[in-house]
Amino acid sequence: MTTIFTRIIEGQIPGTFVYRDSLCVAFLSINPLANGHVLVVPIEEVDHWIDMSPELSAHMFSVSHRISIAISRAFPCTRVGLIIAGYEINHCHIHLIPTNTMSELNFANAAANVERSVLEAQAEKLMGELARF
Repeated sequence: MTTIFTRIIEGQIPGTFVYRDSLCVAFLSINPLANGHVLVVPIEEVDHWIDMSPELSAHMFSVSHRISIAISRAFPCTRVGLIIAGYEINHCHIHLIPTNTMSELNFANAAANVERSVLEAQAEKLMGELARF
């Protein structure tokens, strides 16, 4: 069964993308824990992150590293938290979340929704930082 992430990747559902290559995409979360909360998602539908090939896993973490640097510049924070939970959607995804304390990584505090214009402004900031390196 096609996942919601595949539908976003294929353009069937809107997504606010900040990165795309032949193996993965990155877009802003519609239920963010903080401004600049990004999801890095493989194009291939892989349920559990340990089922990714070593090459895809390495690529995903390399992309996550680069995007995290951009997040830290665009949304100043103490750390960019990285979470792979995998319970809410059966399509592996890496959460990259700008944080100042560990308590900010609580999904119970996720925004219920964010205006598309706000996400687009955040994406513009992130892509500007990504373009710098």
